[in-house]
Amino acid sequence: MDLWTSHHAAPTRAADFARQAEALGWHGITTVDSQNLSGDPYVFLALGATASRTLGLQTSVTNPVTRHPAVTATSALTVQKLSGGRMILGIGRGDSALAHLGRAPARLKWFENYLISLQAYLRGEEVPFAAAGIADEAAPPVENLGLADAPSSSRIGWAKDTAKVPVEVAATGARVISIAARHADRIMFALGAVPERLAWGIETARQTAAEAGRELETLSFGAYINLACHEDLDVARKLARAGTGLFARFSVMHGAIAGPASDSQAEVFRNLHATYDMNAHGHQGGQQTAALTDEFMDGYAVIGDADHCLRRLEAVQALGIDKIAVTGPNFAARAPEAQESAARFTDLVMPRLR
Repeated sequence: MDLWTSHHAAPTRAADFARQAEALGWHGITTVDSQNLSGDPYVFLALGATASRTLGLQTSVTNPVTRHPAVTATSALTVQKLSGGRMILGIGRGDSALAHLGRAPARLKWFENYLISLQAYLRGEEVPFAAAGIADEAAPPVENLGLADAPSSSRIGWAKDTAKVPVEVAATGARVISIAARHADRIMFALGAVPERLAWGIETARQTAAEAGRELETLSFGAYINLACHEDLDVARKLARAGTGLFARFSVMHGAIAGPASDSQAEVFRNLHATYDMNAHGHQGGQQTAALTDEFMDGYAVIGDADHCLRRLEAVQALGIDKIAVTGPNFAARAPEAQESAARFTDLVMPRLR
């Protein structure tokens, strides 16, 4: 199983973070794409690439609205070329990046069309201008210039000289899972560490892939897991609470609950939806974290001592999950309790899981 850790896109910390992550045995690092809250992810990953030799590099996640697909593809291909083939493009419908522009996540049809164009750009294929998604109100057609000649379609010409960048879709609801099953190289579920929910996501993806005529062996599955490894359960819950609230909200983004949920889980999801404050997105102490009961935390996240964390992750792996993006305290944390939790995971869990 591949294990990835995360850091916000702080360019001055990228090189040191990448070096440490590689030395500790992480398979890769992810970073956010949220322009109002963090730096540029591709600058961060490029700096991480120059400071490491084998470490994977990934956006987690970009979105289909703030960057044109050709721009996204070019940025990813640039890091791919620089790193010698270690880039992965993680993408979702968008959350904080769009909220801070006054927008909700991208519409499903827009997202699917964007993925189709993005994959074509990454393969060096031609993309029709009509699929490029630039409105006439923004820029008129190039033929209005009366040039002697001009491109008739859009293509990244140098992409053919660079290895294709894999595309991973962060998915929670059935419709996004289905879109990912048709067009992604891997689906990264944001369904928590609940086996029933992950099994539902995997089955939904497999059914869609079969209906689309896709060979199931070409589809891989991963998961975002909120995790805090600590002997004191109350401390572990505290460390994982903010991140768990952030990820659990995706299951009730528009009010309806995605995936199977018990009555008690459903109540927490509904309360989370009703109280979520984007101004405290991912922060400790945000009012939304009060909606998370201990019972919910213990099931949705992986929290507890090293043996408990290992058993929970092995159960996730047994479902067919081959990659976990760990969200929680890591070696870059400053608080002593968070540092202790991170050290316990890298020292006591990672070697046994790998």
